[in-house]
This record gives sequence, C-alpha cells and structure tokens, in this order.
Amino acid sequence: MIETSTFWLRAAACLYALGLLHSLLAVGRKNQKLYPVALGSFRIGVVLHFVSLIEASMAYGRLPLDTVFEALNVCAFLIALVFLFFPDLKFTIGESRFDMHDLAFPGGLALLVLFALELADRVMMKRDLEIAREIQSWLMPAAPPDVRGVDIAFATRPANTVAGDYYDAFARPAAPGRSERLLLVVADVAGKSVPAALLMATLQASVHTLASLPASLLELVESLNQYVCAQNPGGHRFTTAFLAEFEPASGRLAYVNAGHNWPVLRRSTGEIERLRTGGVPLGIMPNSRYEHGSTTVAVGDLLLIFTDGLVEAQDEKEQEYGEIRMLAILEKISGGTAAEVMQQLMTSVDAFVGAARQFDDITCLVMRATSPA
Repeated sequence: MIETSTFWLRAAACLYALGLLHSLLAVGRKNQKLYPVALGSFRIGVVLHFVSLIEASMAYGRLPLDTVFEALNVCAFLIALVFLFFPDLKFTIGESRFDMHDLAFPGGLALLVLFALELADRVMMKRDLEIAREIQSWLMPAAPPDVRGVDIAFATRPANTVAGDYYDAFARPAAPGRSERLLLVVADVAGKSVPAALLMATLQASVHTLASLPASLLELVESLNQYVCAQNPGGHRFTTAFLAEFEPASGRLAYVNAGHNWPVLRRSTGEIERLRTGGVPLGIMPNSRYEHGSTTVAVGDLLLIFTDGLVEAQDEKEQEYGEIRMLAILEKISGGTAAEVMQQLMTSVDAFVGAARQFDDITCLVMRATSPA
C-alpha cells in the first residue's frame, strides 16, 4: 500500500504543479479565464491527495504523523482543501485585501515544496520497507523441512510490503525416550503492515527459543502467551496461533489452538475433522490456561492450517471466499502432493477474487502423511 500511496501522491503533485502553472500564466497574462483551470487542477489533485492519505493510513493502521514530512503532508492537504471549498474567499490583513486568486500561485508553490519533501521521505520509506521485507523472508523457511514420511508445503501472500502472518515447520530437539517431533506453527498478529510485522518477528524468535527447551507443547504455548502479553501491555495486538507437534513414527499429532481458525484434517476416507481445542488468542491474558488436543494422522491424511485471510478473501462484489469453497476443494482431492494441494487451493482463491484488491495477508500450510517414518 505504500507503493500505491506514493503513486497517488505523485499524481496529486503533478496536478498541483499544473494548477500552479495556470495560476502563473493567469497572473502573468492577466487572464482571469485561466483561474478556473487552475482551480480544477487543484480540485482533482485534492482528491488524489486524499486517496494517497487513505492508502498510507491503511498501510500504517492509522493516519501517518510520525515524521515532520508526514505532518507537513497532512498540512498540505488541508491547505489544498481551502483552495477546493473556498475559491472565492476574501480576507483582510491590516489595510491589505486578499482573495484566493492572489494566493493561488504562492499557495501552489508551497504545496509543491511540501510535496517534494514528502516524496523524498516516502522514497526512503519504500526502500526501508523493501529491506524489511527481505529480512522478514529470512525469518520464515524458504523450503519445507525434509522429514521422512511427511510432505509439507506452505504459501504466504502479504497484503502489504510486510506482513503479520507467521508460518514455520522445524524439528524439535529429541527428548529422552521419544521419537523425532516436528513443530508446525501458523500465527496471525492482529493488525497490518509494519506494526504487525515487528510483532511477528519477536514471535518467531520466541517460538524458536522456547522450542529448544525441554518443555511440552502446552508449556511452550503458555510461556509464549506470557511473553506476548509482556510485549503487548494494552492487549490491542493479540495473536491468534495454531501450534502442533507431530511424531512421524507414531502418527500422533498434539496441538493447541490459541483462538485461531480451526485447521482442517481431511482423512484419506474423505472424513473432515476440525482441530479446535486450545484457548484464547495469545497476548490477551498472561495467566490464561490452555488445553491441548490430540489426534492421529494416518498415511494419506491431509492437514490444512490457514489464516483468516484465506476464507475472508473478497471478490469485486465484496463476497468472501469462505470455508464452504475451501472445504469443497479439499473434498475433491483424493491424492497428490502437499504442493499440488496448495496449488489447487491458491488457484481457487485467485479465480474467485479476480482483480479485487485484498486487505489481509493469506497464509496456508499443508501437511500430508505419506508413510510411517
């Protein structure tokens, strides 16, 4: 959204410049007929400027006022509104009388100066976000782990340059008397863009740190919740998460669902099971108690873990993709690799939404048991 906001800001700057040029010509040639053209350019520029501010606000989750340039950008918009709604305004300062025609040129020049400063700041911000996206990609696995008897695939599509969704799959250190355990994680930090991405990064570090300790899955989740609460004093940035521990040798799957969308376990027989046992989202109450669920994943069974961005994806009519369509895809699948299942699912979502813009991150993880380890 930062890229789109910058595009509309540049378009608004061009129209403001066009209005400034016509104002200059009107003053130089003393041609009053050029003033309506100048005002028309300013009016269209105001609309595009407003679109730019909306896009920036959606990217940040609020109106951006963190830097001097961002504050000046908002001030420039307010100045432009005066040109738009009060083209015939007249006022007196001392013995001098002024109207909006007198201020069209200096006002337009001031707008261009402010825009030049804001665009320079926006270009630097875009570069920083690109670096942040690259760093974020390092935090999540680029390829699924190579585990005997397990086929895994994942996909993520951020709505903005950086995302608040998190997925992971890695082996936990072997505990005495237990076989290899595979930890699966899919989480969704409330909010969008940079704030959510920063919390996602701290969540990823916490998961890996806690997973290296000799703790049960339930203890891991409760410790993770305490950490997220400590980083979220107001409770406004909670995180929904699904964590599961899979033992390929026995097929046992232990899991905790912390307020997340219920994952789907499709049996090889076609039966559908939803994994819902757990508790509230992470980061709300530090002393929350969670329950863990347990099931068995047999050869041929398929597990789908997803974030709400999948089922809430909207088409141009603002209709949601929904779980009914998602489950219909899974019911049609009788075989294929995890990557093939993922491809069918994402193709279905793409066909549904078409060219409609999405406002939430989409993340999915698919695991299929292929053979006993």
